[in-house]
Amino acid sequence: MPRGALSAVGIAAALSIALTSCSSSSGPAAGGDTPAKGLVVGVTSDPDTLFPWKATQFQAVNVLQNLYGTLTEFDKDLNVVPGLAESWETSKDGEKLTLKLRQGVTFADGSVLDSEDVKASLEKIMDEKTAAVARASLSSVKSVEAPDASTVVLELTGPDAALPANLATVNMAILSSDDTEQELATTPNGTGPFTLSKRVASQSITLARNDKYWGPEKPKVPTVEFRVIPDESSIVSAMQSGNVQLAVFDDPLVAQTAEGGGTITVAKTPQLSYHVLQLNASHGDLKDVNVRLAIQCAIDRKQVLDTAALGEGEVTGPITAPAYKSDPAKRPCPTRDLSKAAGYLAKAGKSGGVTVKTIVSQGEYATSVNEAQNLKAQLAEAKINLELEVLESGAFVDRWVAADFDAAVALNGGRPDPDGSYGRYFTSDGNLNKVAGYSSPELDKLFAEGKATTDQAARKPIYDQVAAHLEDNAAWIWLFAGYTYTATTSNVQGFVPMASGSLQYLRTTSVS
Repeated sequence: MPRGALSAVGIAAALSIALTSCSSSSGPAAGGDTPAKGLVVGVTSDPDTLFPWKATQFQAVNVLQNLYGTLTEFDKDLNVVPGLAESWETSKDGEKLTLKLRQGVTFADGSVLDSEDVKASLEKIMDEKTAAVARASLSSVKSVEAPDASTVVLELTGPDAALPANLATVNMAILSSDDTEQELATTPNGTGPFTLSKRVASQSITLARNDKYWGPEKPKVPTVEFRVIPDESSIVSAMQSGNVQLAVFDDPLVAQTAEGGGTITVAKTPQLSYHVLQLNASHGDLKDVNVRLAIQCAIDRKQVLDTAALGEGEVTGPITAPAYKSDPAKRPCPTRDLSKAAGYLAKAGKSGGVTVKTIVSQGEYATSVNEAQNLKAQLAEAKINLELEVLESGAFVDRWVAADFDAAVALNGGRPDPDGSYGRYFTSDGNLNKVAGYSSPELDKLFAEGKATTDQAARKPIYDQVAAHLEDNAAWIWLFAGYTYTATTSNVQGFVPMASGSLQYLRTTSVS
């Protein structure tokens, strides 16, 4: 099937497609006697955690964002809009952010959300002992006050233009102050559009409609089941037989195969997420910038894109957010240059070559192993041996969080604001700096300037400098940004695919 036959969906586009299903029925349909049908979503992996502050795996994030609420949210166009906070106001000096909470919001256990829950949540996220993956996003917060039940005041060290957007991620989910991580690991208690109904480990996780959800519209389906089917091609078969109604694919070949059968509709959405060879610059030979630059110069990124993803995407620099997008031509080796790679290895005293132990996730996204094998073949020509270790997604995440790798072939989630994307990785006090293994006083200064600058036009050149510094030091090797492919059978309405990869619009999806 020709590439152009897949319908392109822009970053701001909404999708409304119909889908026929033979899913189970439960609960009355709005305005009629016919029972509403549940939705079955095919996924390739089981969530590795149900605790939102530590979720990094894509599938865990997709489930948890339907169970929990955040102070702010992104709309379909990736604008920051009210969430649990119905409004917020920044003081003139930028050193205070005051949030007004919605009234009458309840957690799944029936308890009422108030400012003490927000205060406790943010303070725990800020506490290094919690090991929250978004802790660095609150680095500008000096204190959190709750002057009354519906007001939260964040005292800041200075203006933080990124803070409203950073509060919109599920890693900033607001929890009940009465709950513990141990409890939430098995029994989520959020304010989201769904609640946890049932979980069968490694097989499925089923969510039930939260009829007390605060949003303007209650979820339309009574249940959403995430059914684990490890292979994307097998998910297509399940859709063709009517057992699965919706899936989001990474592999363009699978997407083409799905639509080629004539019973499934596929729409593709450009993504902020990016494919990357992450180098841990604190490990072994990678401590030497010349070794990292040799790796950068020895890779033809277009070849990786063409081999692993059929050319579906574009070569990218570090920042994929449209307002701050990096120019991939502005890097030390914009095209593959083996002679430069050899020169950098010689500078490092490694003319005989190096070996880089590299972890690869199998199951979280479809193109990982093909990317890794292509990178290995290309780098071998430069006397750089990628020693590949393929892991299931849960084991990969554990090794990744522990920074137990020299390099990692990864699909990293992008965000609309560059600070949220990289501040936690590449600043000296970033809580994921151990994973990146690289920081510098210059980057610390640039990230601080980016947060303190509220004018978007003025922020762009600051993050251009961030991108240049990351590329010039080959902190990581950015490869390409691709698409996600939303596949449905007939009679599904209201699902909106997003450039962030979020499945938050399952709450507006219906099945007839």
